[in-house]
Parts: sequence; C-alpha cells; structure tokens
Amino acid sequence: MKSQHKVDAIDLLINDHQEVKKLFKEFDALTDRSKAKKKSIAEKICHELTMHTQIEEEIFYPKVREAIKDSDLMDEALVEHAGAKDLIAQILGMSPGEDLYDAKVTVLSEQIDHHVKEEEEDMFPKVRKSGLDLIALGEQMLKRKNEIKEAELAA
Repeated sequence: MKSQHKVDAIDLLINDHQEVKKLFKEFDALTDRSKAKKKSIAEKICHELTMHTQIEEEIFYPKVREAIKDSDLMDEALVEHAGAKDLIAQILGMSPGEDLYDAKVTVLSEQIDHHVKEEEEDMFPKVRKSGLDLIALGEQMLKRKNEIKEAELAA
C-alpha cells in the first residue's frame, strides 16, 4: 500500500485520534442489548490505540524528545500510554455485560481525550516549531503501521 502523497507525522497521528474518537462515540451510542457490536467496537478501539501507541513510542516520541527538550511532557505522555495499555488489556480480557466493562471503556475514552488534548494543544505545536522533518517521520511511521497490520493479518 504505497501512498501517493507525503504523509506528515502529526497529520497521521491526528487522523488516528479522530478515528478513535468516532469509535468511542459509536460505542457510547449502543444499548446494553448490543453486546456483540459493543465487543467488536471495543476491540477495534483497543487495536487502533495499540498500533497508535506503538508507532508513537517506537518512532515519534524518541525524535520529539530530542527535538523539543521537554522531558516532563514526554514522560507524562509515556505514563498516560502505560495507563491506557493497562485498561486496554483489562477490556480485551472481558466481555460486554460483565461488571465495569462499559465503565472501563468510558474511562479509557476520557483518558484518551485528555492525552489527545495535550498532544494536539501542547506537544504538536512545539514539534512543528522544532524543525523536525515531519514528512520523513510520517513516512517512517506509516510504513511501521502497515508492517504491524500485515503482521497481524499473517498471525
């Protein structure tokens, strides 16, 4: 899957943010009778967030840490990722209808909203000013994301 246009790293991440936000809205709109649909959407949310955090941690964050010299911001982002990963693991180990299933998805949504707001309002503007080559970084991140998807399909 080759892209015809160059992908900006920040635009790639913002697109991921918007996709996950849509999925959380879909989940919220479901009733308790829609257990199969809830499970399907929750699993898609978890999958998308797992891929997203992986490319951020492997590629984006190390470059950003070097470029913006704001260790506190970067450390906080990693701690937020760890919290999200913990909730993701809990959600994937549960079934809709179990106690706290919906609550855990809701809390994950709230945590992600907070994290996205910090990235988009604080981190990303600093990154744009840093002079990082966001096109090269975006291409690298997209390539890695596609590798992750291919590995999952092969599994």
